[in-house]
Amino acid sequence: MKIIVCIKQVPGTSKVQVDPVTGVLIRDGIDTKMNPYDLFALETALRLKEEYGGHVKVISMGPPQAMEVIKEAFMMGADDGLLVSDRKFAGADVLATSYTLSQGIRKMGNFNLIITGKQTTDGDTAQVGPEIAEYLQIPHIANVLKILEVTDNDITVEMDMPETIEIAKVKFPCLLSVEKDIFQPRLPSFKRKIKTKDKEIKVICLNDMEDKNEKKYGLSGSPTQVERIFPPDENADKEIWEGTGEELADKITKKLKELKFI
Repeated sequence: MKIIVCIKQVPGTSKVQVDPVTGVLIRDGIDTKMNPYDLFALETALRLKEEYGGHVKVISMGPPQAMEVIKEAFMMGADDGLLVSDRKFAGADVLATSYTLSQGIRKMGNFNLIITGKQTTDGDTAQVGPEIAEYLQIPHIANVLKILEVTDNDITVEMDMPETIEIAKVKFPCLLSVEKDIFQPRLPSFKRKIKTKDKEIKVICLNDMEDKNEKKYGLSGSPTQVERIFPPDENADKEIWEGTGEELADKITKKLKELKFI
C-alpha cells in the first residue's frame, strides 16, 4: 500500500504576531512543532503499513525550516518526504494551500491512500483535506475514528458524526481525514534519528509543478482575504474563596449558574 500523509509545521506557542497588512501569521523567530492533529494521521499510516505492508511518504508545505517536521516523521517511521517550498506560496488560504498540496502530491507519483489530520492548530478550518481530494478528483471521508477493514481495492472506516456513528467503504485511491482519538501517536525513535539524519528530503518549487500559473498560489490564489485579525484580550481576574468543602461547592455552583455555564 502506498500512503501519503500531509503534515504541517505550526507555531509551538500562542504568543504569535500577525502581519497587519496581509493578516497572516508572522512565523519568523518563533518556536515550532508538528501540527498535533497530523501526528494521529501519521500514526494511522504507520499502523496500516505495519499490518498490511507498504510505503509511507509525507508531504509538507512551508519554508525551508519545515524540513524539521519531515525529519520528525522519519524518526517515527516514515519512508520518504517531500517539501513544497517557494516564496510565491506564502500567505495562502485553505483553497490555495489545498491546490498547492494537490500539485505536490501529483509529483509524488501513484498512491492508494492520502491521510490528513482533522485540522491544524493555526487555522482550525478542517477544510484542506477534503479540498485536496476534490482537486485530485478522488473520494474522501472526514471524521474517521476507526479503520475497520482494508482490502486490495478499498478501505472500510467508522466516522464520528455529530449525532451518529456511520460506517463507510471507499475505493482506492482515496483520502481520509482522521480524528485525534483514532490511535495514540508513538514517540520519535532515537535509533531512527541516527539512521535517517542524512536522509534526503526532496524540495520542489513553483517551477516544478504541472500548473505553473502563479495566480493560483499564495496570496494571489487566495479568494479569502482577512479584513482584521487580533489577539484575544487576556483576562487575569481571579477570586480566592475560603470555606468548608460544602461551602466552596455551593459557591462554585452559584458562580457557574451566574456565568450561565450550567
